[in-house]
Amino acid sequence: MLFRQLFDQDTGTYTYLIADTKTQAAVLVDPVVERTERDLKLINELGLTLRYCLETHIHADHITGTGKLRELTGCQSIVPEHAHATCADRFIQDGETLQIGDVQIKAIATPGHTDSHIAYLIDHERVLTGDALLIRGCGRTDFQSGDAGVLYDSVTQRLFSLPDETLVYPGHDYRGQTVSTIGEEKRWNPRFVQQLGESSAFKDRSSFIEFMNNLKLPDPKRMMEAVPANELCGRVSVEA
Repeated sequence: MLFRQLFDQDTGTYTYLIADTKTQAAVLVDPVVERTERDLKLINELGLTLRYCLETHIHADHITGTGKLRELTGCQSIVPEHAHATCADRFIQDGETLQIGDVQIKAIATPGHTDSHIAYLIDHERVLTGDALLIRGCGRTDFQSGDAGVLYDSVTQRLFSLPDETLVYPGHDYRGQTVSTIGEEKRWNPRFVQQLGESSAFKDRSSFIEFMNNLKLPDPKRMMEAVPANELCGRVSVEA
């Protein structure tokens, strides 16, 4: 398997390139429209064929590159089941597996950041957590039908049930961190864990909800543009 982590400095967004080295079939997860040229250049240099663009959710902080990449390569757009997207070629459900040659990509429903968020487990070794679980953090829950209690359940019951050695690759990072593990996040993520001397324990659900509901963060700068565009796979609607 080929696995590459690509970064958009402007939005702190990670895009992931996954490919089967035998068939040269490739998937891009959470592409950013401004990085389309970079992504295509790498795909062509590596001799890959882009089969799918896969989204973890409808993003509010950047416009997806899926629409542009579909125009240029003929790849299919795949978005989570129940996402408000009218453009998708396919919707992926919880537990469904996308097979790319010998590479297995399994969808894990992780709502809470948005109501239709999905994480992707790659070959049982690494998980692309989108905005549900970040390195020592998590995505916000105050728009796009987000729900703090649902996010708490998604992380503690679904993601934290994966083996501790599972590599965690988030959808964003703003501090230069690139990868973690499930075991690290269960031990050190301050959103979900409290330190008790030499040990640690999960924070209770109610305190997590209270904390998340009182973050009072400003809206993402591009939210009013990005959300409707991403519901159209990155196509910006222009009114006459």
